[in-house]
Amino acid sequence: MITKGLLDKIYEAASIQRWNDHVRPVEFTELDKQAHKMILAYMFAKLEESEGHARIDWLKLIEGGIFEFFPRVILTDIKAPVFHKLMSMKGREINFRVLANMDVDLKGLGGDFGDNFKQYLFDPNYAKFEKRILKAAHYLATNWEFQIIYNTAPFIYGIDKTKEEIENQIEDHYDLIGVQKLALRKKSFGFMDLCAQLRFQQRWAHSPRVPKTSVLGHMLIVAMMSYFCSMEMGACQKRACNNFFSGLFHDLPEVLTRDIISPVKTSVEGLEEIIKDYEKMQFEERILPLLPPPIRDEVVYFIQDEFSNRIIEGGSVRKDVPGAQMKDYNQDDFSPVDGEVIRACDKLAAFIEASLSIQHGIRSQHLTEGLVNIYREYGHQEAGGIDFAALFNYYWLPKTSSVNLPEGGE
Repeated sequence: MITKGLLDKIYEAASIQRWNDHVRPVEFTELDKQAHKMILAYMFAKLEESEGHARIDWLKLIEGGIFEFFPRVILTDIKAPVFHKLMSMKGREINFRVLANMDVDLKGLGGDFGDNFKQYLFDPNYAKFEKRILKAAHYLATNWEFQIIYNTAPFIYGIDKTKEEIENQIEDHYDLIGVQKLALRKKSFGFMDLCAQLRFQQRWAHSPRVPKTSVLGHMLIVAMMSYFCSMEMGACQKRACNNFFSGLFHDLPEVLTRDIISPVKTSVEGLEEIIKDYEKMQFEERILPLLPPPIRDEVVYFIQDEFSNRIIEGGSVRKDVPGAQMKDYNQDDFSPVDGEVIRACDKLAAFIEASLSIQHGIRSQHLTEGLVNIYREYGHQEAGGIDFAALFNYYWLPKTSSVNLPEGGE
């Protein structure tokens, strides 16, 4: 069972400020950085698999990204040079502290997640190549942020040393095909740059909210929730990977349309369908050409009809597979995606965003109405055999809203 503590830790990353000892024209959060990192890791792994003929363990790549996410939350905003120095001197003790902090939450998850977490932290030979890809993605995502900071205040003492350290780390990973392609600053760089820009698009943009979350950060939250649900469902490897990356990319077209809030989409009959068609057209014209050929078809599969259960059968995509039938296709050959689970995770993420802000004392009519409406529509659902009602009830606030919230969601 996914615990409230696990979900709380994910959202803590939205409050952790990066580069807070530098001049920053915009805020950079750990959640956004980790989301950008996982998009880059996907790109690098696909290129190594298709062009470098490398063998990628995709579950280890996904879990490695999650395993590296939680220590950053638990250890908060230790500066990178200090963090690496501490790890070189007291790495084993620090990793034990991380595991102890996560112990209760790890025990609640299905699969071998807890055992894999421990092995990832303590076995240097575990997921060795996947760790290298994640490290390259880490420094490229860091460098994207740093370029904004450096161009804002290049005169700050010590900033040139930071610049050199980041560039040296990137050079150490230049054997990776993806790193080479990004260095050209052409199509692949354009895709990476567009994805990063999703951090500037705030969720619930019409309402003050704490903590703020961006579209980019929200995508990673949905991806991790979907992966945890996949473990609870006993999903095959391809299904679990598809659910994660479908969650990670599900709002990608919004880089071209912005985050159009649900009340606007539903206020005019047919508007939501028009927006969907426009997003599809813009995606095909402006984003798809930037993607390396080995990635294009799969990314399209991830984001088109993103909330529909789907499989690939006989070389064709079959959509709207009934949820009860998905267990019959729980095999890698069918490349299943649990769109209904991803939709439930997407709504749960929005619900938690509203609930947390109200708990922090920052509320508005939009937030309280959103809380009620989401709970009424999705708070009692089951998807993929997952009891989402229990997850929603972690954050249900019947006594703290300024509107008449229905007790028990009725």
